Amino acid sequence: MQVADIISEVVGPDVPVRVIGYDGSKAGPDSSEMALRITSPRALARLATAPGTLGLARAYVEGEIEVEGDVYELLDAMADLTLNDSITRADQLRLAQRLLPIWLRHRRPPPDLEYRPPGRLHSKARDRKVISHHYDVSNQFYEWVLGPSMAYTCAVYPTDTATLEEAQAAKHELVAQKLGLEPGMRLLDVGCGWGGMVMHAAAEHGVKALGVTLSRNQAEWAQAEITRRGLDGLAEVRHLDYRDAPESEFDAISSIGLTEHIGKAQLPNYFSSLYARLRPGGRLLNHCITQPRTPTKRRLDPFIARYVFPDGQLEPVGHLVSVMNDAGFEIRHEENLREHYASTLAGWGANLEAHWDEAVAEVGIGRARVWRLYMAACRLGFDRDNIQLHQVLGVKLLDQGRSGFPLRGW
Repeated sequence: MQVADIISEVVGPDVPVRVIGYDGSKAGPDSSEMALRITSPRALARLATAPGTLGLARAYVEGEIEVEGDVYELLDAMADLTLNDSITRADQLRLAQRLLPIWLRHRRPPPDLEYRPPGRLHSKARDRKVISHHYDVSNQFYEWVLGPSMAYTCAVYPTDTATLEEAQAAKHELVAQKLGLEPGMRLLDVGCGWGGMVMHAAAEHGVKALGVTLSRNQAEWAQAEITRRGLDGLAEVRHLDYRDAPESEFDAISSIGLTEHIGKAQLPNYFSSLYARLRPGGRLLNHCITQPRTPTKRRLDPFIARYVFPDGQLEPVGHLVSVMNDAGFEIRHEENLREHYASTLAGWGANLEAHWDEAVAEVGIGRARVWRLYMAACRLGFDRDNIQLHQVLGVKLLDQGRSGFPLRGW
């Protein structure tokens, strides 16, 4: 039983990737610049219990599999497995039986970075733990990956040659234009991250902006940056659950990258609570990752769910629009920005590689590998229409059904 042949069965015999086993075995085309190097029998032991993308990811995180070449290109070559976990249940069982002797000798628990949150799903306490798990890692690490904008959401590229920073500024301005921000307005930004939208609204539009986030690290960084930029009095970020945000009337609300964390069952209450916080004529811009169609199975990719975004749930945009309508919003505009998110992830990936040694020293080799793998996999998902990114603009109507919108434009 040669190691390379076993791995080739998992990734697919016709995939143009070299496989090199610790036993000296080889498989795949010698001409390929991409290779999977299996460095330890522990990698096979992981495949015995998780014969697919999760097992391969665990082995990569632990250094039991090394990648030669660009990770994104390798995942692209293995797209059927990467995006669809295409191994049949029967093949998984056969593989597990073959690997049982190796598992008995070399089994290990899952990597420490694998996280399964305790408590009731989407309770306030559990949501705090989940958000802290992902975001309260290291602000310095996020500065290296995200760049000076510290924006951890899909950018909007005005041109093919725009930089990541230009595209993040364009995204914030696009949101501001859709919301019709003007001096003196009050903006609530829920799930505000490191405060990029809050500071943009205050600095560029004279808006009094409040952001709320469940991440203490984000809130502390953002508030310090607000002071550094001289925006105290206009901009503020609080460490707060969106459910506990002020209930006074706002002129506009932005929700950029939060809906993915809410959960399907909570969406009606989520949009209703935002509707209640808007004045008549106020607008909501909801920006989030979505499913391209109604899912047949209710689960996130197992690697993403255990290592990156525990409890994340993605819905098709049609469902989000329906729930927004039922909460009282009239939908005025919608667009899909999935290609922009693929470019955003490429930019983040390049930033990580440029700061690889510092990132490893800051957060450890395992977490750095998680990020490298997750960003490449998500980039592929957006490129291949496995996931999408939609902005949906709604308005809380004035009396007699008036929207306050011009005949054309936002």
